[in-house]
Amino acid sequence: MRYSSFEVPNVHNIRNIGDIIAPHNKKYFEGGDEREDKSPLHNTEMRPYGALSRLHVLSRILIHPRISLKNAAGLYLPIRLESGLSKVTIGGLSKELKDPKNPELVPVGYLHSDLPQSVLQHLRWLLQKDQLGQDVFLIGPPGPQKRSLALAYLQLTKREAEFVTLTRDTTDTDLKQRREIRGGTSFYHDQSAVRAAVEGRILILEGIEKAERNVLPVMNNLLENREMQLEDGRFLIASHRYDKLLQEHSPEELERMRLVRVDENFRVIALGLPSPPYQGHPLDPPLRSRFQARDVSSLPYKEHLHHLLNQYPDVDSGIVSRALSFSHTLLTEESKSLGLPDFPIDNLTNVMAIINKFPAVDPGHTISRLYPYKSFLTRETHKSVEEIYSTFALTPSERSSTKMLNEVRAVRPQSEPSVAELTVKVEGHEAVVQVRSGNSWESSPPPFVLTPYHHEILSEILQSHSVSDFCIIGPRGCGKSAAVSKLANMLGYQTEPILLYQDMTSRDLVQQRITSPDGDTAWQFSPLVIAALEGKLAILDGIHRLHHGTLAVLHRLIHDREIQLYDGTRLLRHDRYDAIKTVSGFTDDDMGSKGVHRIHPSFRIVALAEPPAIGQAQGQWLTPEALTLFLYHEMRPLKQRETVDLIQKLVGECNSSVEQLITLASRLSMSSDPAMRSLADSLSLRQIIRIAKRFKAYPAFDLHTAVYKACLARFLPPLAKGALDATLENSNIIKPAQLGDKELICEVNDGVLRIGDTHAPVYKPETNTKVPDTLFFEINQHIAVLENMLQDWLLGDHLLLVGNQGVGKNKLADRFLYLLSRPREYIQLHRDTTVQSLTIQPVVRDGKIQYEDSPLVVAVKQGRVLVIDEADKAPTHVTCILKTLVESGEMLLSDGRRIVSKDHPLASLNLPNIIVSHPDFRMIVLANRPGFPFLGNDFFGALGDLFSCHAIDNPSVDSEMSLLRSYGPDVPEDIMRRLVGAFGELRDMADQGLIQYPYSTREVVNIIKHLQEFPDDGVANVVRNVLDFDSWSGDAKETLIRVMHRHGIPVGTSPHNVNLAKKLPLPAPKLAATWQVVRQKPGRKTALMQLPVESSLIKYKNSFRLHVHHHTVDVSEARSAVFSEQHSYWPLPLHETSLVTDIAVTPSGTGDPLDDCIYISTAAPAGIYSFVPRGAKQPLREILLRDALPQSRSYYQPKLRIAPLSRDHLIVHEEDTNSLLMVEMNTGLVHPIQLSSSFFDTAAEIILKRFGTGGGNETFFRMCKDRAEDGQIVLWEVGGGRMVFLDFVNNSNCSLSVPLKLSSLHYVNSGNQWLAVDEVGDKWLLRGEDQTCPQVLHPISQVSTENHSDLTTILKVTKSNLSDFVLSGALGQQISSPSRLFAPGDSLAAITVGFPELDASQNEVYVWERELKSIASTNTSDTNGVIVLLSDAGQIIRAVDKAPGGAFESGSPPNTAGSYLEVTDLINHSISYVPVPRASHSSPYWTWSMAKRAAPLLISPISGEGVVSVDSAGVVRVWQTGSAGLERALTEWRKMIGENTEHLRLEMERTSGLDVSSPKHGKEDPTGAPHVGGNTWAGGTGGRDTAGLGGKGGPYRLDMGHDVYQVPQAEKDAVPPEVKMAAYKMAQKAFKERLREIQMSEYDASLYEKLSGAVKPQVRALRGIINSLQAKGKERQWTRHRTSGELDDTKLIEGLAGERNIYRQRREEEPEVGAPQTRPKRLRLLVDISGSMYRFNGHDGRLERELEATLMVMEAFEGFETKFLYDVYGHSGEDESVPLVECNKIPGNNKERLNVLKVMQAHTQFCLSGDHTLPAAKEAVRQLAQGESDENFVILLSDANLDRYGIRPSELAKALTSEPSVNTYAIFIGSLGDQAVSLTKALPAGRSFVCLDLKKIPQILQQIFTSAMLK
Repeated sequence: MRYSSFEVPNVHNIRNIGDIIAPHNKKYFEGGDEREDKSPLHNTEMRPYGALSRLHVLSRILIHPRISLKNAAGLYLPIRLESGLSKVTIGGLSKELKDPKNPELVPVGYLHSDLPQSVLQHLRWLLQKDQLGQDVFLIGPPGPQKRSLALAYLQLTKREAEFVTLTRDTTDTDLKQRREIRGGTSFYHDQSAVRAAVEGRILILEGIEKAERNVLPVMNNLLENREMQLEDGRFLIASHRYDKLLQEHSPEELERMRLVRVDENFRVIALGLPSPPYQGHPLDPPLRSRFQARDVSSLPYKEHLHHLLNQYPDVDSGIVSRALSFSHTLLTEESKSLGLPDFPIDNLTNVMAIINKFPAVDPGHTISRLYPYKSFLTRETHKSVEEIYSTFALTPSERSSTKMLNEVRAVRPQSEPSVAELTVKVEGHEAVVQVRSGNSWESSPPPFVLTPYHHEILSEILQSHSVSDFCIIGPRGCGKSAAVSKLANMLGYQTEPILLYQDMTSRDLVQQRITSPDGDTAWQFSPLVIAALEGKLAILDGIHRLHHGTLAVLHRLIHDREIQLYDGTRLLRHDRYDAIKTVSGFTDDDMGSKGVHRIHPSFRIVALAEPPAIGQAQGQWLTPEALTLFLYHEMRPLKQRETVDLIQKLVGECNSSVEQLITLASRLSMSSDPAMRSLADSLSLRQIIRIAKRFKAYPAFDLHTAVYKACLARFLPPLAKGALDATLENSNIIKPAQLGDKELICEVNDGVLRIGDTHAPVYKPETNTKVPDTLFFEINQHIAVLENMLQDWLLGDHLLLVGNQGVGKNKLADRFLYLLSRPREYIQLHRDTTVQSLTIQPVVRDGKIQYEDSPLVVAVKQGRVLVIDEADKAPTHVTCILKTLVESGEMLLSDGRRIVSKDHPLASLNLPNIIVSHPDFRMIVLANRPGFPFLGNDFFGALGDLFSCHAIDNPSVDSEMSLLRSYGPDVPEDIMRRLVGAFGELRDMADQGLIQYPYSTREVVNIIKHLQEFPDDGVANVVRNVLDFDSWSGDAKETLIRVMHRHGIPVGTSPHNVNLAKKLPLPAPKLAATWQVVRQKPGRKTALMQLPVESSLIKYKNSFRLHVHHHTVDVSEARSAVFSEQHSYWPLPLHETSLVTDIAVTPSGTGDPLDDCIYISTAAPAGIYSFVPRGAKQPLREILLRDALPQSRSYYQPKLRIAPLSRDHLIVHEEDTNSLLMVEMNTGLVHPIQLSSSFFDTAAEIILKRFGTGGGNETFFRMCKDRAEDGQIVLWEVGGGRMVFLDFVNNSNCSLSVPLKLSSLHYVNSGNQWLAVDEVGDKWLLRGEDQTCPQVLHPISQVSTENHSDLTTILKVTKSNLSDFVLSGALGQQISSPSRLFAPGDSLAAITVGFPELDASQNEVYVWERELKSIASTNTSDTNGVIVLLSDAGQIIRAVDKAPGGAFESGSPPNTAGSYLEVTDLINHSISYVPVPRASHSSPYWTWSMAKRAAPLLISPISGEGVVSVDSAGVVRVWQTGSAGLERALTEWRKMIGENTEHLRLEMERTSGLDVSSPKHGKEDPTGAPHVGGNTWAGGTGGRDTAGLGGKGGPYRLDMGHDVYQVPQAEKDAVPPEVKMAAYKMAQKAFKERLREIQMSEYDASLYEKLSGAVKPQVRALRGIINSLQAKGKERQWTRHRTSGELDDTKLIEGLAGERNIYRQRREEEPEVGAPQTRPKRLRLLVDISGSMYRFNGHDGRLERELEATLMVMEAFEGFETKFLYDVYGHSGEDESVPLVECNKIPGNNKERLNVLKVMQAHTQFCLSGDHTLPAAKEAVRQLAQGESDENFVILLSDANLDRYGIRPSELAKALTSEPSVNTYAIFIGSLGDQAVSLTKALPAGRSFVCLDLKKIPQILQQIFTSAMLK
């Protein structure tokens, strides 16, 4: 349909769309139309109803406008414009005209032949005010209409103009007078306001709202009385007063009086925006009162339509009318109420011009260049705009992904200068037009791949270029700069890149002040002005960073192509310049002498910007004012296929890794998670190209490392890192294997540097003075980093090293440059670094400003490497100036010089202001990690993709140990290992946010250096050099000490804290019997019995593989605070029902127990664990054996015994089924062993026998592992005589049977001798000729003495002889003989002398009898794991459950003891009972275990003269019992503490000198003044008796906010006990009074303290982060133009000239007037208070953990309500939304917080069953989405039991992700089956957690909140 016929309503002046409603359209308001309205505008969801209704009606009316182009009678007032040479008349109002003295100052080109009536109305009003002598203020929306009107009036009346654009940088000197220097003399130069007043010109002040409030008042008197006092002493005076004085005085006298006449024709026209609603300062009332105001809005609809149709008659009138209707709709109040910014309606002319030149262009796409709503509106608001597009049939057409409808065909230069013919295909139609171009057609094209999308974007920006300036908006790294470079090359343009930054001033943009060589002040054109004069393409890079008040200086240049500079110079559009020349007859030289210059017709401005931060208060740069400046093009990142094609054309064939990378980047960019989308920015197109080049050069480079480098994944918050890891895993991007033990080579030979497998030539500098040479110890990890750096260096990249403090960034950079022999320049940035100081350093010499090159410029000139340190400390807008230098080798310096690359066209011209970048110039940038705790500026986020990034981490354990050995070769290895472990744990805690300071290698190196020089100081004392920073933070100090203690560093303890078990005297040994091996029995020739042996090979069944689960082992040292027998301990991650059945150890050979490999077996479920406590490379391995053991119909629990053959091979024996397995612990490979059927029943028969079949003894097979270390085990029949000898070394299986009922079997010789004991106590010796199987059975005769002792039972026997030292010491006589130590059943110990080697004689048996028989409660049927014999120490250790009362110093055993280690020490003749802590919990199968007579504590020998134990809870403990080892350990322990008994002389000590009396509160000082010392005032510091801080003897602490003066600790310790007790009682009284104040009982207080104590670390960490963020937010900023403070480097010339406001000061930055208010973040914790929480709390403590988590939220955010608003809601079976904490009613004390927890607990106890998780999630998300906040977060806690109520995971995922503005997290605290896993997969990566260990809930919440706060 064509919209060609219009009727005009009879309205005087149409101001808005509502004015064009015709009377006959009234039915739309009254519902007269009965047709169903299908308009999409009827969708009223989430919009104000009234606004939508009105907007809907207006849109429907504008679909069919009835406006005629013919004027209706009586529509307008009869206003006519009559203009001649001497007179102008508007509507009967006339003004006489005069010829101007300076015609070049009269605007031209603003009057048109057919002026609309509304413009005539404004001109007539201006004429009226001019005749009245009144100043006027034209106020209206953004756009050029106000300025055009004012300039049109000046052109009409032939008035000269002075134009001042006000910005935030404008000062009074820009308006009145500025000092200048000529010939060494300072003088004042009149500025625009003074010139206008004196010469009778019209002063136009544009941008009143942008000037600071203290600037414009200098104009008040000039405006009111036409008077002004000037700085040079002159005084401006009104014309009528001057003329009156002239009647009394001569002109010479008035001149001597310094009086200057203000011309009577002087007028002021102010132009400004109404503020509010637009950004800016509101008008100062005194200033406002001096103006007459006029609202100047856009043209009325009819006039605008008429104007457009007349200007572009070839454009379809329907398109014009619809576009205009669309524009007016977006300007209505209804649209504004929906939050839609003003449409730049005045720029519709540009759209029509494009359509006129390219008729096939899509009007909708073209209009979107004026209003890129997708870049600045939220997704919710998109629909409103799209509905208006649809209403007027302007919806942009969908671009085809297959057809290339838009393409640049050809660009050909024309004979006319600066004109090119452009051939493009637009929407499938070819168009040929002429466009402006440059004249540099010979420049080489940049590397650019023209994809179909790039053809499309280039076609569109060429269309815009043909009519106007334009701006490209796109994310970082999407190719904006490359596209503009391609455009410039296609059109033959020289480019002028201008990098914009935040604190850039308006002078920096247009004109800069300098001094000439002779010291005179002068003004220098900026690159932008030079580009305008020379017709270049000016690229404003980073316009989003520029302050809107600074950008205002360019408005007139962009809109009108005119500008007046600071020195009065005027730049005019080429046609206006030519018109003035023609009319006035001036030459170019004449115009130049008058300060008027011609703007080249080819000049264009191209702005580059990143999208605004949608939905946030900060970062909204695309304001209504900015929309009027450009045509905007939105440039998206390339799609996956497009990226692949581009990489293939730029780099070459993509390998699979690059394609995976592109797929990953595409997946991240399309993620609904903002964190994932931010990671996609790190994988920009620029970064992908860099990685592709690296893969081409180094094919072995792995993709996982590439992504980690590009995203700096090492330093991501835990949630984001977890989400990235999950995404990488889902994308099949696998983490590479560790570096391993391979030694990397780093060497320089024959001028070639080799690092690893990478080679590079060494540089040959002119001098080595700038080549760094630092102390550097090579470790594998650092060499690997150096190799990566070298590879990137060879690819031509600049390097960015990011890491924590102290990890070696500087050393790596220096070492790298040293190896390459590259000289460097060094610059360190800080918060006061400015762009000027980064590039040049201004100095004053002989009254002249001279600029010295900064290290950056020197490096560029000399080809050195610039090392920029602490890059994150400088403001991002400062460091952003490096962008063009890194990207294109260009940079503009503050003094006007320009750095260009050697390929730049200017490089060969040898211009003095051109610096050609040396080809060897490189940059290495060092920065701290982003985020907490550094909270620096995000250098990586701003410029990261320009560099090759390297995350520098602390060295690995092995690398750090190697490094420390270099620094401290004499420091013991054990000390180093402890330090590395402790500080490694502290770093992990810092990463998790549990502590604030990120400890680094630097701290450990300093400790090692100290210990190397002063080894006697003790590591515990030296560590305090690092930890004392936190000595005043109680919680932090406790955490640090706890970590140090866990690693055996006894910080904070005394060398006298020794708690070894009390030694009781051992009874004297008694000769109890003699043994003799019988060779002949009476009546028989021999007593020998030859046993038949059946031999075969070991037979294996089919092998299979089980999954090996890996866990981390957290070893804690036990001797940190107190020295005892316990060496270390750690918990195993056992299953809740697990029952420990056996323990075994494989020695390492180092003698260190923590290097041994420990094995543990469990039942319920059957499993085995193996681990090396100190084995970082060997984490704990777990293998579940359920599928490897035979299944039986009868219920049984497997009874596992284990015997390690080596570290990786383990024999597992299950006694009930007699199953034997060989398990490879590394691989999980299981080899079942087939036992011979001739000697064994089947498993079923044995089980039937065990459980009874009607008679007979129950026998079963037990494994003897005495020879396991030799590769042999024995299975022997308990209660029977069968044996199987399995030799895995020789793969042999020998079986035999003895005529005995065995009760025990022991290996007694290194040959093949075995001691067998039968059920009646008879002993037998089995001997064999070889090592495989014994074949001869000897009886042993036992003859008891009168000292009869029961030797019926033998529990354990040593395998080898006792040493002579042990034997002699035990028996009290010097003796040397073969001997065996064994453990009898009822005695403490026994030794046989001569047995078994001296079998020809009688062997004496000595016994140490037990006095208390009840102590020996060991199960005699199974001694496995309860008795350990240490032959070298002469000790027998038993695990017992009782101890005599006299065994303890206190007279009674410790309350915490659950069992004891009975240590019988034969060398020291003592017996002691070492208490073992009670198990924290026991398996539910404890009853079964007791029935099986399993011991509650199992032990096994371990290296270092000790044992290792494991209790029923799975806690493993290492004990050291050998007396010699204990003595050595105690000496080392005391040495670590640094015991120093030397008397030190105290040089000076200031004490109070006064003693304490009695505690008291003290007087309250009403003035609040600080008090130090004394004992009078409450709240003082360093005093005594009173409540305060830092003193002694006071009753309690009282903080009044003053500085603390601390009394020495020794003086505090000297307070008498009675005073301490009195103070304690007074504190308790005050505590109870406080409880009464908040109505809290002592029970409540203890309950609260119990819950609060569990989450104190998380609360402390969160509050620390918030405090740091607030401190950073309040960091003071520089304010300029001050009359005192620090000298501003940018105002040195003004200082030379004598101006005053040349200083800057640091002040707290006030919010900008009109800027959006910063809103708090909104957090909602949605807790599960259903009945299941109460029901299962006893099972896993889930309710207690949830209460702790809720309390953590309430405590952590207390006092920060202005920044973080939180509430807590519950959901249960009764209700979906139970308010527990409202955001406007936060609990204020412990009582209120406890009440919240009580309500939660009570609700779970008494609520109905059911589940409202889904509706609760929906409601929470909906409520937060409707509110106004900076960010919204919902955290849902649920037990994941959703299937029970029919809730599918997809439903919950949909509910939680329904609102993009709400960040949601789900924590599932319980799960049946894989429900929680299914839910986790359904939710976005990183947004869900399965927390089966409920103790981690507070830590997970802390991670979520930390991520929220650091955004």
